[in-house]
Amino acid sequence: MTYEKFLPEDIPAWQEEFWHSLKAHKARIQRCVQCGSFRYVPKEICYRCHSSAATWEPIQGTGTVYTFTVVRRAPTPAFQADSPYTIVHVEMDEGVRMVGLWASDSAADVYIDMPVRLTYDDITPDWTILRFEPIKESAA
Repeated sequence: MTYEKFLPEDIPAWQEEFWHSLKAHKARIQRCVQCGSFRYVPKEICYRCHSSAATWEPIQGTGTVYTFTVVRRAPTPAFQADSPYTIVHVEMDEGVRMVGLWASDSAADVYIDMPVRLTYDDITPDWTILRFEPIKESAA
């Protein structure tokens, strides 16, 4: 079966570490060496201090939903099969915001400020994308 949805193309070498970390199911994002700011999506220079020096740091993978949208009119026939689907914008515990697909089939499951965790979807042998799922509250 062929994956017909969008996949990244022409990834610059300085972004490859991010994609490798998703494939390993251990997300890492850039952190500026000069000012300490995390940055996502990967960039050549820091948005705060304009330094080009960065390291790749593991993240906890947890945060809260900042906002979300339910896509009812998909951009291509390949996405229409999943419609409606939800895209979430998450404020990670590290202070950076990340965007990903909602892991549940139901948009009714998501709300603003909901605690979530990052999860991984191995969509092809070569590509893994991130998704977010709710953090289940444990019974006390």
